[in-house]
Amino acid sequence: MKRVSLFEDVKQNSYPGRGIVLGKSADGSKAVMAYFIMGRSTNSRNRVFVTEGDGIRTEAFDPSKMEDPSLIIYAPVRVLGKTTIVTNGDQTDTIYDGMKDGKTFEESLRVREFEPDGPNYTPRISGIVQRNGGAFSYSLSILKSNQGDPEECLRFTFDYSNPKAGEGHFIHTYMGDGSPLPSYEGEPQPVELEGDIDTFTSRLWENLNEDNKVSLFVRYLDPATGETETRIVNKNA
Repeated sequence: MKRVSLFEDVKQNSYPGRGIVLGKSADGSKAVMAYFIMGRSTNSRNRVFVTEGDGIRTEAFDPSKMEDPSLIIYAPVRVLGKTTIVTNGDQTDTIYDGMKDGKTFEESLRVREFEPDGPNYTPRISGIVQRNGGAFSYSLSILKSNQGDPEECLRFTFDYSNPKAGEGHFIHTYMGDGSPLPSYEGEPQPVELEGDIDTFTSRLWENLNEDNKVSLFVRYLDPATGETETRIVNKNA
């Protein structure tokens, strides 16, 4: 697949849903992680990211307006030793527990499927970044229905062992808006990663659809030391 601009890619899609970006910074010194959420309903839009330990969780911005916490309240980011886990649902905990018990990323997800929100059957997208001796690798996964058929779960895992400077891979839940929402298709999109953490965060946020964007998390990780810089942007502030 041809590498494209991440900012242009999200700008052209009014509703990619939830998205994960993993890769290496343009100067080659940092692992880059980003996760964003979007929403069409009042319930989905009534959220913010808040820090929790080394990771983050979603929280109702106005608890009095929360209609249904299932599928929208979870910990998108958790850290297990030298592994950072980023997902679009409570499978973050499944991966954390599985890898803690010695399972691989892929094995940990065997017990999960796409979300039970028919007729959309939203894909579960997940990623990990693993530090190793001053270097790092990353993996992405998608669990999705077979063309909207909930009787079959399709499972795909993509591993990236030697990331290139200035390049990442982007996976999201939907190809665009619609009813039902069309699930993501194909392998993760190679994207250009530009700028330091503040430039990257601001440009990604400004290019997400203004009506539908809700929250954005960005982390730059030094694979040698484990030191991190994190940015969180919430539309509800």
